[in-house]
Amino acid sequence: MSPRIGPDVVRQTPVRHNVPMARPDSTPEVAPQPGVALGPWSASVTPVPPLRSAEPTLRFLLYSGFFTGAWAGVLCLIVLGVGRAFGVHLIEPQGVPAWVQAFPWLVVVLVPIACGLVGALGTAVVRGWAHARAWVWIVGTGLAVLSLGGPLAESMWSARLMLASMHVITWFLVVPQLARIAGDSEPRASVERRI
Repeated sequence: MSPRIGPDVVRQTPVRHNVPMARPDSTPEVAPQPGVALGPWSASVTPVPPLRSAEPTLRFLLYSGFFTGAWAGVLCLIVLGVGRAFGVHLIEPQGVPAWVQAFPWLVVVLVPIACGLVGALGTAVVRGWAHARAWVWIVGTGLAVLSLGGPLAESMWSARLMLASMHVITWFLVVPQLARIAGDSEPRASVERRI
């Protein structure tokens, strides 16, 4: 009986691609080549480093900052809608411009996008540095904690909770993504090689 073949047959293989494989005892260890830096890819089953030309550009960072900020804005808008359904109002009529009173939802959407773009510009500054990922994490988290001073100054606890949740959503979507991208630009994250 011959084995079945075709597109509907799933082959079971003993190789697991994301798990380090143990070398047989008879296989000699391969010494690293001189001049080739070891990076986070070296423990992979297929230790092929990414090209240096694949490092993130400013345009890519702004793209990522805009879209992570836009998703955060959409989620913050949902939080605003839920808060409004329970009677929580964020903006007091005194001391704010008329357009903010007329379109509070627009502010809730635009502020996370602005945070994402500012974060992308800050990530562009540390792009290529050693420990760039850690720099983005530390500075981004520090700015998010400092920005919580605004919500904590609100008079009502419900408004504090709603604004704080919007800050946490924006931090959660923007900072880890930009930190991951900054980590891809670190000196040992890629190598120069001929194709």
